[in-house]
Amino acid sequence: MDSDQILRQHLLKLLSARQAHLMFDDAVNDFPEDKINAYPPNVPYTPWHLLEHIRRAQWDILDYIRNADYEGMNWPDDYWPPQDEQADMAAWQQTIDKFHEDLNALEDIVRDPKTDLMAPIPHGQNGHTILREVLLVADHNAYHIGELGILRQVLDAWTK
Repeated sequence: MDSDQILRQHLLKLLSARQAHLMFDDAVNDFPEDKINAYPPNVPYTPWHLLEHIRRAQWDILDYIRNADYEGMNWPDDYWPPQDEQADMAAWQQTIDKFHEDLNALEDIVRDPKTDLMAPIPHGQNGHTILREVLLVADHNAYHIGELGILRQVLDAWTK
């Protein structure tokens, strides 16, 4: 196996394998409906807001990679739902499904041997590469998925 294939395997594992961080599905599965819109103490957002933020940020990076006409979103407004917005379980599940859909698309890009992970994205900025963007997604997701696990703990939202 050559170094390119090894790198791709490592990236795929970083994105979605059980390694040194809480897995997305473990953080969201069986989340109590009465807690998805709860505000933990001293936190200005709910678990659903955080989940939707993770999805939006991942989608934005995927769009940046794929879309030659990419236009950046406005920080922070476009990356978070409004503070007063609430979700029902259908919206919660829709966010989860979209997260998985976009993650699968990102993984397909990584798996494709025609994807040059090291080449600058033609329409990108500052020499950004697909490798950089995939690492950014993995880092951002791991950070906030861990945070979601902590919010579950604070809200006593883990199934016993």
